[in-house]
Amino acid sequence: MARINTVDTATIAADTKATLDAVKAQIGMVPNLFATFAQAPAVLNGNLAFADALSKGVLSGKQREIVSLAVAQYNSCHYCLSAHTLLGKGAGLSADAILAARQGKGDGAVDHAIAALALRIVETRGQVSDADLASARLAGLTDAHIVEIVGNVALNVLTNYMNNVAHTSIDFPVVDLTIAA
Repeated sequence: MARINTVDTATIAADTKATLDAVKAQIGMVPNLFATFAQAPAVLNGNLAFADALSKGVLSGKQREIVSLAVAQYNSCHYCLSAHTLLGKGAGLSADAILAARQGKGDGAVDHAIAALALRIVETRGQVSDADLASARLAGLTDAHIVEIVGNVALNVLTNYMNNVAHTSIDFPVVDLTIAA
């Protein structure tokens, strides 16, 4: 049961309703996460703006989903893991690549380095070692990649924590948090 309710679109401010309507027009639904964020329109708008800005960076959609999956798994965010499993498939990740990302791994050197660095960032709360960065760079990541990985981790920590606090009702195909051995 949700601990923070989604907004009632019949009673919210017109600009917030317009934002949620734009989300629905773009992706075909208003995810419960966004309807929960809408309790504080500044958070809703900030999240959407940051996600939009990151979508124009050096990381591909597939690579951003790799980060999202690694972070959601680490933070035990059932909502985000379910959402990003579906979004990851849509971005071109196979079932094996999704499982690998959840474990901080990836196909190919660059995707593996992205997943591994994202996981290290959340594990160490940003206190990654020189060796972690050297390994990422050796795999082909540039400073731009590294900075965007940090940005994507931060964005995902926001959504993970919101869902973990709110117990947001999952409105995506539910994925088990447990990784089968």
